[in-house]
Amino acid sequence: MNLIEGGLIVILLIVFAGPFLNHAIEKNLEVFLFVMGLLALTLSGLWSGQVVYEALSHPLPISLVVLAAGFLFKWSHAYLDRFIKYLFTFIPQSLFLFLLIVILGLLSSIITAIIAALILVEFVTILDLNRKTEINVTILACFSIGLGAVLTPVGEPLSTIVVARLHENFWFLLKNFYALTLPAVLFLGILAPWFQGRKSVKEDSKHLKSDSNKDVMLRAGKVYVFVMALIFLGTGFKPLIDTYVVKLSSGILFWLNTVSAILDNATLAAAEVSPTLSLIQLKSILMGLLISGGMLIPGNIPNIIAAHKLKITSRQWARLGIPLGLIMMVIYFFILEVF
Repeated sequence: MNLIEGGLIVILLIVFAGPFLNHAIEKNLEVFLFVMGLLALTLSGLWSGQVVYEALSHPLPISLVVLAAGFLFKWSHAYLDRFIKYLFTFIPQSLFLFLLIVILGLLSSIITAIIAALILVEFVTILDLNRKTEINVTILACFSIGLGAVLTPVGEPLSTIVVARLHENFWFLLKNFYALTLPAVLFLGILAPWFQGRKSVKEDSKHLKSDSNKDVMLRAGKVYVFVMALIFLGTGFKPLIDTYVVKLSSGILFWLNTVSAILDNATLAAAEVSPTLSLIQLKSILMGLLISGGMLIPGNIPNIIAAHKLKITSRQWARLGIPLGLIMMVIYFFILEVF
């Protein structure tokens, strides 16, 4: 291991630990990741016009969607509030939460993970949940959205890259991954009633005021910086990925892909996926990326959007995200590698 690789490992450890050890980092996560991305990219010597172009251009579509949807939901908030109250006259809260998590997970491959996350945030904001329940339901739903979005190339960047790298058709991921992802989506929905709180307001409840125009624009700007930071990090860590990661067996990659909890999983997929992989290798790699992507806030775009809007900290997310992700990882490891 040379000095550059050693330095990148140090940066990786700082990225993992920083938000949990320092409150200021936790409150300014996108700025912290941006700085770490700049350091990683500079240390690896991979600055180029192409990287700068991708970092400036790739976050634009996501940020514009967040901006447009933010204004749309701001203006429609009152109507959604009445609609949800009307629904609660027919179905209990536990069933509503189950349906919310499952339906958004299933629809995310069609409406995209970004739109699904924005819908989630609106519904959770309106729901009369205590703070702990609000956080837990959001994490469950983001896991579900991240898993469901892989089923078509339009769901999320990872699925787009995988289909392109394998030179496969639109239905390839649905055909080969529905049996792995749909049970997980249902499992996450079934967990929701275990985390639900009362519909009446408790002392730790947190009702969010309606967003101002400034709030909507600031959130879109933070998402832009966040995605740019992930591009810098993914490119900066490429020497480590190319040297140590891509040469490993699918079983080891499954666990090493937990690094996607803080890195862009699309970047890792682009490095690891090739037409020479067997189907079981492909499934191990992608399921490792998808599950671990829900464990921490930077792991997936839906996490980032939801955490910003609902003011969920890294520590709050990790309390459920890490143990839930590890349990799912163990289950899927045995399914894919043992049975």
